[in-house]
Amino acid sequence: MDSFKIWAVGNLAKTPELDTRGEHSYTRFCLIGNDYAGKDDGGSSREVVTSLWFVAFGPLGEAIAKNARKGDQLVVEAKIRANNWTDKQGEKQYDYSFVVEGFRFGAPGRAKREEFDERREELPRAV
Repeated sequence: MDSFKIWAVGNLAKTPELDTRGEHSYTRFCLIGNDYAGKDDGGSSREVVTSLWFVAFGPLGEAIAKNARKGDQLVVEAKIRANNWTDKQGEKQYDYSFVVEGFRFGAPGRAKREEFDERREELPRAV
């Protein structure tokens, strides 16, 4: 049983890249989200930026690396995996990994829209 799962919606901080170690492939990527954080003293809206790193293995990671570009929105389902270890000084360290179990593409970012526009311009036009 997976004790903790999350759904995250955010935009890619940069274009994901596929990596391979032995026979295993994976893609690490960072999603960024902007949330309303009230108003400042001058009455202007403030935002707080949150970024989370994810890892997707095998075909999921390959699909993300092949089709996603910086700025694209992704909707990600991930399980949270605890990473605990003892460092060289004997101190206990705690960290978490967000392992992708599923995803959907959201709105395309600027790079993807520009790719679409270039392809559209290359198509023959009806007379």
